[in-house]
Amino acid sequence: MSNLVSSWSKNVQAVPASYVLPEEKRPGDIPVPLCHDIPVVDLARVEGLGRYELVQTMMKASQDFGIFQVINHRIPEELMNDAMSLCKEFFDMPAEEKAVYYSEDKTKSFRLYTSQFSSEASKVVSSWRDTLHHDSCHHLEETIQSWPEKPARYREVVGTYAAEVKKLSSRILDLICEGLGIELGYFGDELSKTQLLLVNHYPPCPDPSLVLGVGGHKDSRILTLLQQDAYGLQIFNDGKWVGVEPIPNAFLIGINDQLEIISNGKLKSALHRAVTNTSTARMSLVNFIGPSLQSIIEPAEALVSESNPKLFKPISSKDYHELYMVAARGPKGSALDLLKL
Repeated sequence: MSNLVSSWSKNVQAVPASYVLPEEKRPGDIPVPLCHDIPVVDLARVEGLGRYELVQTMMKASQDFGIFQVINHRIPEELMNDAMSLCKEFFDMPAEEKAVYYSEDKTKSFRLYTSQFSSEASKVVSSWRDTLHHDSCHHLEETIQSWPEKPARYREVVGTYAAEVKKLSSRILDLICEGLGIELGYFGDELSKTQLLLVNHYPPCPDPSLVLGVGGHKDSRILTLLQQDAYGLQIFNDGKWVGVEPIPNAFLIGINDQLEIISNGKLKSALHRAVTNTSTARMSLVNFIGPSLQSIIEPAEALVSESNPKLFKPISSKDYHELYMVAARGPKGSALDLLKL
């Protein structure tokens, strides 16, 4: 429990050595410019004459950036605010109350932990964040019983929030089907079956130039839906890191690796990271939508032809996850690279 960054970070004036990245991995002191070209998609237009333009905007953003933001998505502002507030209340609880949920056992469906990422094959550096892990949100009736009873209404509100985000993901994936020209409902029950919710808490850091909240990586599943309360997300685009400005009551949608495979490379999984700051804590609610472990991930047949051959080998979702973890720890490149034909 004492490992949690939030349990000791207020009392230090220098970054502990175990959190300091190798020089070439550090975000540094040079300001990263905000990217003002990432599209904001108004889903209220989806039923009107602007549908074609909206879908094409999503497709181009997914090709150029691997992300876009959505507004007017039907998830109530009050629910989004309540979910964020209750997660903040959890992290503000006394240490002894949070300690009940702290665990390094990765098989638990709900747990509180602090994070590590591998910056080099031979060195592990801790990341400046604590995480609440809610696995198997697609089986809410079962998994919600392990969620906290404090703060009051946590299970009720965060459970409702997760269910509404899952519905939104289905709408987004249907629009992506339309944009790709594959059959509506292609992602069905199996290719978008699972849901993981991570609540990432990034305390203020005495020297943000030395650390990262999350190191540069791509997400491994199908789709990410992110709600954030403050700036901190950056993507790697056109050979440089650029900042993504949060929009109130919006969700940021991220293309994941397995969706890049299914799209036969038409959509791009975004390389991204999270930076810290000296003054305020940041929190993000990150929803990952993924396939069942048994699903075979390969380019959709409708996107393959003589002029557009398959770019990736087929692989089960379970095997892809294992390959992703191995690639993240080694020098051989990304899991996507290893599957390219």
